[in-house]
Amino acid sequence: MSLTLGLVAGLADVLGGVLLVRRSPSARALRYFVALGSGFMMAAALLEMVPEGLALSPKWAPMLILVGYSGVHLLEHTLVPHFHFGEETHHHEFVSARTSYSVLMGLATHTFFDGVAIGSGFVVSHWLGWIIFVAVFLHKIPEGFTVASVMLAGGQGRRAALNSALFLGATTLLGVLVINLQPTWVRVGLPVSAGVTIYVAATDLVPEVNREPGIRMALVFFAGVVVFFLLRLLAPI
Repeated sequence: MSLTLGLVAGLADVLGGVLLVRRSPSARALRYFVALGSGFMMAAALLEMVPEGLALSPKWAPMLILVGYSGVHLLEHTLVPHFHFGEETHHHEFVSARTSYSVLMGLATHTFFDGVAIGSGFVVSHWLGWIIFVAVFLHKIPEGFTVASVMLAGGQGRRAALNSALFLGATTLLGVLVINLQPTWVRVGLPVSAGVTIYVAATDLVPEVNREPGIRMALVFFAGVVVFFLLRLLAPI
């Protein structure tokens, strides 16, 4: 099940790349996925992933959560130049192919831990696995859209843009596969991926929600939280 859902999540990255390359009018709706996904991810990470991580490793989980959060922060502020979810319009920041590929590798780190999170969730329970999958899926299409846009802004062609989205999908599946091959790694994988998820939701996605004027995007963020609680009502006792 985790491998199947990891593949679905990876294909969502590819779909995001296709939407960008084909200039689909529906791409505007991706900002709603960003807002909805950020709210759902924050709720899932804080109310499910963190407590389960603490239960698996009471001594080390808090440190591992911090490692996940801080590791992505360090990566994005050293090796990877500034980028945001959505279409990249600051072409002057992408003066070389090397720059765009560094963004790709930074996003690939996110997607690998997306896969680790899905795989770890299913090791603990089917409920947790499905909740993490939904949290991951909601930001996957904007993620694929983003990396394809960054590649085009860096002077790469349409094929490179699509291949970059495909690469993110593959690294997601790789993360799931790692946990499937070594289920005992869930004690490390779940808390670290919880830290990564909190970072992506709070630091990468929420600022994009805050860019939008008015309260509509804020309401969509809270709708993501509400959706999480509605799903939680269906959780097995």
